[in-house]
Amino acid sequence: RADFITLHVPMTDKTRGILGAEALAKTKPGVRIINCARGGLVDEAALADAIKSGHVAGAGFDVFETEPATESPLFGLDNVVCTPHLGASTKEAERNCAIMAADSLRGFLEDGQVHNSVNFPEAVMPREEGTHRLVIVNRNVPNMVGQVSTIVAQAGRNIENLLNRSRGELAVTLVDVVGEF
Repeated sequence: RADFITLHVPMTDKTRGILGAEALAKTKPGVRIINCARGGLVDEAALADAIKSGHVAGAGFDVFETEPATESPLFGLDNVVCTPHLGASTKEAERNCAIMAADSLRGFLEDGQVHNSVNFPEAVMPREEGTHRLVIVNRNVPNMVGQVSTIVAQAGRNIENLLNRSRGELAVTLVDVVGEF
């Protein structure tokens, strides 16, 4: 009897394919189906057949049986709107995220830089020309910067630049030292 059917259930063994060919056949002619809950709740091939036959008037989906969705029987059908569930699910966004992750890892390995970490202090300091970078990761305890400065001074080196950041029990110190260390 419904003009619109929207799905708002989790994906479980009991809900997988809950809206298949048999269930679709029992719906009111001209019904519209909206699934923004989970891919796999609706049998996409059965829904595509129901749309082509005219029994279902249209559909709106942002979740699909296979994600990221590159193919679906619903793609290209009239009266069907398909969008990614999350902007991050597009090929372009996934590629950009992979590039960001690689850049972040390279920044840490080359310069000790830490960007956008969920469990590590944010530590960003431009690298000084002609210096060597020390990256010290330690428990967040008092006088760690003093101890680092003392060790560098005892080695007869000068600190050109220093950054100390902490988050909870963890700290990171970036030290640019003049000369070999």
